[in-house]
Amino acid sequence: MRDNITLECTECKRRNYTTTKNKRKHSGRVEYKKYCPWCNKHITHKETK
Repeated sequence: MRDNITLECTECKRRNYTTTKNKRKHSGRVEYKKYCPWCNKHITHKETK
């Protein structure tokens, strides 16, 4: 039931992280606040395809 997802920075649009999510618990797109090395700060990262 876990799917691999890619997280994209909302400011610079770079795809920095890959992780998994449980589709039963999180049916929509997830957002995490993570560190972006190109922006050099913590920014919201959204799920992409």
